[in-house]
Amino acid sequence: MDQNCVLALLAGGSGWLSGEEMSRALGVTRAAVWKQITQLRQAGWPIESSTRLGYRLSGPPPCLSASYLNALLPPDGLFSGKIQTIASVDSTNTRLKALAAAGAPEGTVLLAEEQTAGRGTRGRSFSSPRGQGLYLSVLLRPKVSLEELLTLTGWAAVAFRDGIQAACGAGVGIKWLNDLYLGNGKLCGILTELSLLGESGEPDYVVIGAGINLTQNQSDFQAQGLDGIATSLALEGFTPERHHLAACVLTALGDMVRAFPARQEDYLARYRAHCITLGRQVSFQENGQTLVAAALDVSDHFALVVGYPDGTRRTLSSGSIAML
Repeated sequence: MDQNCVLALLAGGSGWLSGEEMSRALGVTRAAVWKQITQLRQAGWPIESSTRLGYRLSGPPPCLSASYLNALLPPDGLFSGKIQTIASVDSTNTRLKALAAAGAPEGTVLLAEEQTAGRGTRGRSFSSPRGQGLYLSVLLRPKVSLEELLTLTGWAAVAFRDGIQAACGAGVGIKWLNDLYLGNGKLCGILTELSLLGESGEPDYVVIGAGINLTQNQSDFQAQGLDGIATSLALEGFTPERHHLAACVLTALGDMVRAFPARQEDYLARYRAHCITLGRQVSFQENGQTLVAAALDVSDHFALVVGYPDGTRRTLSSGSIAML
């Protein structure tokens, strides 16, 4: 028996659990249960005890816990039992891609307290300070065509938006293609990476990662050079507990996987409804030049349709834009 077994019992219980119940469920003595409870308390876990009632959790864990998060998810869900947590990692996407190449199953989730080399799109870095955000990546192995797979970033933006709103009610907007905004600042960045089978060129796996800013204040962003660029849920008046937020996000991602790709019209309509880029002037780089156009629509494949002053239109399938 290890501490995770004890945590799984406590997290999954709806109230008090007696030492006798726990020892019977775990197949150990009550003294062994008491020893693990004592160690967990010393590590900061909020475990209450009563001589008549037993033990119970009185609050969330002091650090990320796979056992606690598993207890918040449906036992038969895609991610159940496949969650891993780590104190520090260069990038959750990088680490999970290595696990995927080694054969990790679909639904594997990796969460980290911090990323020392968090990555965004086009080689950009993503600030991931310890304990101040939710940094996670999920592994999927969808059996679809490459063309369908290339729309998955748009689907993921809808899913992460849904998960954040379910957790705390924040009205998050989507900035094309893969950023989430709250107020006037960037709240979340999403990075989708895929691998193809060398022999056939067919999709092998997809890793979807995201970093959601939770508790940073203005001085934190100033120190990171992100003042006026980024925001956090706390700065905007929202304070969800990390495991609750992660559970809501994973639930939304599970819904997305079940819907993909059959319900594209539904996800596309929701993407368009919450896309804050539409109706704005945007700038983007092309052949070393900065071009300016109006964001008119999101295409059926989640590309951005822009219009120039002379009335011509074009479609941007990838890249980075700035809203003016």
